[in-house]
Amino acid sequence: MTLINRSVLMSDARHFSTEQPINPYYHDDPLDGTKANAEHAAVHDLLTQAGITVTQVASPNDSQDGVYTANWALVRGKTAVLACLPNARKAEEAYAEKVLHNLGLTVVHIPDNLKFSGQGDALACGNYLFCGSGYRSDEAAQAFAADALGYERIQLQTIPQVDTSGIPVINAASGWADSFFYDIDLALAVIKPPTATTKGLIAYCPEAFVPASRHILEQFDGVDKITVSLQEAQEAFATNLVSTGQTVIMSANAPHLTRDLQSYGLKVVSPVITELLKGGGYIRCVTLTLD
Repeated sequence: MTLINRSVLMSDARHFSTEQPINPYYHDDPLDGTKANAEHAAVHDLLTQAGITVTQVASPNDSQDGVYTANWALVRGKTAVLACLPNARKAEEAYAEKVLHNLGLTVVHIPDNLKFSGQGDALACGNYLFCGSGYRSDEAAQAFAADALGYERIQLQTIPQVDTSGIPVINAASGWADSFFYDIDLALAVIKPPTATTKGLIAYCPEAFVPASRHILEQFDGVDKITVSLQEAQEAFATNLVSTGQTVIMSANAPHLTRDLQSYGLKVVSPVITELLKGGGYIRCVTLTLD
């Protein structure tokens, strides 16, 4: 059995807040910091119980979203391509670079003026890299990262958030175009890697992708696919999960995806999360794969 996500980086939820609403999931409900820390600890424990090695560092003092380490970089082997984040998260970049350097990784910077959301918008499945552009990442940045790390890029785009007139929304806090699937890990998940004799396995929400990207995924024969409903993807954060290829740590509110994963012989464990999602992130978002 080939395992994935054998080693991940996590920070903590000590400085987590929702002061600057940089994605559509922010709302006015008060944030329970104590509960957010407990949820983060529960994810940590389930990861370790699944056999994943968790390296934990403190979250940066001056960033509301420092809990979401998936957006710090994209890592393969001993190389990390550093992210370029929205203004509300800029302070994380230098901090992440220091952390990754201290872990012995070679840190590579993308070209200037390109957006790149790290692992949040670039999910590896063997040698394939499923990339989402248009919101937090530019296609040129993902092409650079894929080339730097030796991946075959599958370039995709999710649907935009639109107003009542059907006009795409520009996020007032970030100044960037927005989407309920602003990072691809909210629309697609890697479940199993390919092996010499088997295809990989992904789960994805067809309705979360623009028609051209939906067609690419439908026609792509490099992996087997589980489809996820729009309701489970958007309301339950169903694809924002971590899989080892044997155990899946995922949403407690996505019964259909849970059933489908179990039909593949996978073990599913599901923490209850109410606070971490108030920043638009979930289980995948708080873990950066270091494999």
